[in-house]
Amino acid sequence: MARRSVPRRAEAPAARDTYVDAVLARYRSAPGALGHVRKADVRLARDLYHRGVPLSVVEDAITVALCRRLVRAAPPLEPVRSLHYFVPVIDELLAGALAPDYVAYLRGCLERHLTKHASAR
Repeated sequence: MARRSVPRRAEAPAARDTYVDAVLARYRSAPGALGHVRKADVRLARDLYHRGVPLSVVEDAITVALCRRLVRAAPPLEPVRSLHYFVPVIDELLAGALAPDYVAYLRGCLERHLTKHASAR
């Protein structure tokens, strides 16, 4: 009896769509981002999937970029309008320019900052 198998190509779109949805959800929910997803953002998320960028790297890049925006000694910046804003930080993380412990530290700082400002409202 012949075994029936699903071609690998059939699995790829589901995995890609799950990845893209996760990237866009993280971007939409990022503090300091407008939260609107444009066609260019969807294309970028697909490109990141095809480049093999781990979702954790995208999440870390959003954290690092948001922390950098918060600690700058200048007037507040306009909201992030595109997922493309995070590409340089994604590339920085892929190049190994930041230690994982430092990214974890920044994540904690961001969470404390957000908690502090949420309770102040």
